[in-house]
Amino acid sequence: MPDMQGFMLQTFIWVGVATAVILLLEVITGRHRGVYAKGDFIVMLGSVVLGRGVMGPLAAGLIALLYGLVLPGQLRGILSGMSVWVQVPLVLLVGEFFFYWVHRWAHQPLQHPILWKIHRTHHAARHMNVLLNFRLNLSWFLIIPSAWISGLALYLGLYEGVLGYIVALQIWNTVTHSHFRWDDTVRSHRYAGPLFRALEHVLVSPGIHHTHHGFGRDGKNYRNFGTVVSVYDWMFGTLHIPDGRPANYGLPIRDPHWLEQLFYPLVRMPAPQKAPQADPQG
Repeated sequence: MPDMQGFMLQTFIWVGVATAVILLLEVITGRHRGVYAKGDFIVMLGSVVLGRGVMGPLAAGLIALLYGLVLPGQLRGILSGMSVWVQVPLVLLVGEFFFYWVHRWAHQPLQHPILWKIHRTHHAARHMNVLLNFRLNLSWFLIIPSAWISGLALYLGLYEGVLGYIVALQIWNTVTHSHFRWDDTVRSHRYAGPLFRALEHVLVSPGIHHTHHGFGRDGKNYRNFGTVVSVYDWMFGTLHIPDGRPANYGLPIRDPHWLEQLFYPLVRMPAPQKAPQADPQG
């Protein structure tokens, strides 16, 4: 266990360094110039300080306490002998399955308006860069399935599986939220393009996630709900592989007030002027 904790710490450090380097490159190349709206910095600061610093640890503690109270003690550590090569894909695929459905429901404002308004904070930004990965409503930390699946897996003894799952999420979120789009060149290549498009039916590319954050041409915020794997989008008919960047990022509505973005449902402000974009195909 100590060795695994040391490896986790080193991995997070390297992912943090990589994120900082990508952020620096984005800034140097002007990808952050003139893209922020009023209140964006407040939302970002609140998401990092109160979200990552307070709500994240609080949610982890509450989830661990709940599992300890409701699950039989005989199940604690029962799967600890499972091979790491089975643990990691198991936790990843189960976590992605539940995240897919909760994330999909969170983009159905008519059926799940509260869930949508909580998740909306992550989509209210009219830009794509690595900082967007940290922009979250505070209540989302209590809802996000990865926290619940990780807590359950830890209770069952799948420590290495949780480690691999968290590492995969951190790396993939950094890559797919970055403003840089290396995948456009690969996707349009005469020979590599078809192979890459086939791979996108299994793994989420930057283009797939950028499309999820957009609207207009090649922007479909009602598609592409996976974080690491796109296989569930493929299976359930919500996969959209783009030809390029979406015409617009963000939401086709007036930006919610920063207080609501951070603290909804505790803080509620007047409704936006337009309803979120609906799926024309149902």
